[in-house]
Amino acid sequence: MQTKVLLSIKPQFADQIFAGTKRYEFRRVIFRSDSVTKVVVYASSPVQRVIGEFRIAEILASDVKQLWNKTKSYAGIEKEHFDDYFDGRATAYAIKICNPLKYKKPAKLEHLFEFNRPPQSFRYLG
Repeated sequence: MQTKVLLSIKPQFADQIFAGTKRYEFRRVIFRSDSVTKVVVYASSPVQRVIGEFRIAEILASDVKQLWNKTKSYAGIEKEHFDDYFDGRATAYAIKICNPLKYKKPAKLEHLFEFNRPPQSFRYLG
């Protein structure tokens, strides 16, 4: 069974994903379910809309230094930001983005789902 998640992503990073310049989405915590195959993107404040989706090619998990070395060409962030984000973490995660699709019309959460509060990190959609 395939599962979707709703991810909250800062607008500048979401824009880079749909422009194709950011091919990895970094996370300190990753999904427990290995059936997650698709991510629905919620652009956080100030946009506050669901703006698109992408398929997950793979999820990389390794120590912080190794993950940076594997992903830096398409990280979409500076190394300093990466290091700050993963500060104190033994394991870092990167979701490899595949087939990003930006919606023609961004939508409010409550227009697509039965809830109106965005997730802090992610939320399973089924």
